[in-house]
Amino acid sequence: MLETCDTEGDTRLKFRRPTAADGAAMWRLVRDGGELDLNSAYAYLMMGEWFAKTCLIAEGRGSDGRARLAAFVMGFIPPERRDTLFVWQIGVDPAYRGRGVGGRLIGELMARAPREVRHLEATVTSSNGASEALFRGYARRQNCHCAVTPLFPAKSFPEGGHETERLFRIGPINRFVLQGRTTLELFEKYESQVRSYIRAFPEVFVSAKGSRITGRSGREYVDFFAGAGALNYGHNDDGMKRKLIDYISADGITHSLDMATEAKATFLRRFNEVILAPRGMDYKMMFPGPTGTNAVESALKLARKVKGREKVVSFTNAFHGMTLGSLAVTGNAFKRGGAGQPLGNTTFMPFCKWVDDFDSLAYFERMLDDGGSGMDLPAAVIVETVQGEGGVNAASASWLKRLQEICRKWDILLIVDDIQAGCGRTGTFFSFEPAGLQPDIVTLSKSLSGYGTPLAVVLIKPELDQFGPGEHNGTFRGNNMAFVTATEALRFWEDDRLAKDVARKAGVARAALDTIAAAHPELEPEVRGRGLMLGIAINSGKVAGEICGEAFRHGLILETSGPDGEVVKLLPALTIPDADLQSGLSILADAFKTVAARRPVRSAA
Repeated sequence: MLETCDTEGDTRLKFRRPTAADGAAMWRLVRDGGELDLNSAYAYLMMGEWFAKTCLIAEGRGSDGRARLAAFVMGFIPPERRDTLFVWQIGVDPAYRGRGVGGRLIGELMARAPREVRHLEATVTSSNGASEALFRGYARRQNCHCAVTPLFPAKSFPEGGHETERLFRIGPINRFVLQGRTTLELFEKYESQVRSYIRAFPEVFVSAKGSRITGRSGREYVDFFAGAGALNYGHNDDGMKRKLIDYISADGITHSLDMATEAKATFLRRFNEVILAPRGMDYKMMFPGPTGTNAVESALKLARKVKGREKVVSFTNAFHGMTLGSLAVTGNAFKRGGAGQPLGNTTFMPFCKWVDDFDSLAYFERMLDDGGSGMDLPAAVIVETVQGEGGVNAASASWLKRLQEICRKWDILLIVDDIQAGCGRTGTFFSFEPAGLQPDIVTLSKSLSGYGTPLAVVLIKPELDQFGPGEHNGTFRGNNMAFVTATEALRFWEDDRLAKDVARKAGVARAALDTIAAAHPELEPEVRGRGLMLGIAINSGKVAGEICGEAFRHGLILETSGPDGEVVKLLPALTIPDADLQSGLSILADAFKTVAARRPVRSAA
């Protein structure tokens, strides 16, 4: 073996499993390097054909831009020691030596090794200080013991001329740390501690397709998170990807503020043809900044301007965004606490079923009707039909209809925040369609672009379109790449096939959640939600977090929600294949079972 000790990594390298087609390149690298024992060409072909799962290749780019072999590591798992990965040979192109490539190869190889592997072995001669430094450095970084014992004495080799080979055995290695934690050091060093999802999902993700995400560790995860609802059509949809690549390749306009572009014109026309006109909806479309909170801020600002009033009514457990105006209509105390200043001009009312056997809308109307209530007439009411971050609380259709009636009676604008619940998440494109609502203002974002590219829109009744030119604007309100993918995403809504499929999958998922809930009455479970926006509320936020953590360790990504994180929340892609849906639900059921088994059994007394 020959390699320098690990220093600074080369971020231009790509790591992958070898194939037999790589055998010749590996053989030539060793032959031309001169320092390593040259095995037969057949041995390298064999490694790529039958031992690929325990071998790894690092690819760089040559001066001609073509991929070239930068380094490789060959290994195997001894049949009698399934907990050990033996490194047979590491080869590094001279042009890549001194860059820590060997250390990265070993780290990547172990991160991708089968879960039962807890030890790393290799043989090193006394004179090979570079390889000794490489393996001792790896053991040090993993905080593991490195045992060194003689293996093959010099006399074992025919005709002499070979030093004694010593066996380096490193371990036991913490696989949970391997599969993500050690690769997060860069983020821990440079990124703010405000980061959150990275803590729940300790993995560096490298690729995704459909409802599967692959990490640097080589592990594949079923995605029940879908970018917090921004990827309703899954990762890297072929149609959207093709349109986006074609647009970029043709030097299409990327940034345009609110100037006219072909991409925007196409989206405006198609959105009206596919979404608004078939539903008998008449709205102007306003493009604020590209995020959901930009849309909410715009809606609140416009409502106050139109009505000439300051107050807005929101609801318990609402979540509308993280900027100050959106936070003011958000119920979560932890999120509100980050504002650093008072959040006013909002009156909170109880959401549907927030209090058992309590008519929250009768209370709201009584507050409006009684001059002694102390409640000022609001400019608007803002509501989510299903509160995603608030705990997957679904309002009934009758409650929503009555809320609209109250707004009409009192000349209050009705704003529906459909940022997470919209774009098909609950089964219909707009979540309020089953209730027959006709909101004055609708906010959309998240899955509007279909591809995860930032885009937000505010739908405004024509008579409310009262901002003067430039009275509300934003530098990035013309994201043309998002217009391209959003236009292509509308193909899913040209007929009712997706809506019907969402209803079918929602039935499968809900039945599975009902089964899980029935199996764990000790958790006091409650299945919630609508469509493919579902959750199980339990009696402990801590336990809900443990369930999601256990699911992640077994290949499923999902999050918690609710004021105390007490709801295990499911947001799979609307297009998730049945096999992935079943796989994720099975992992979730096992996670509930495992975590529930850890809890102390309560005495019957």
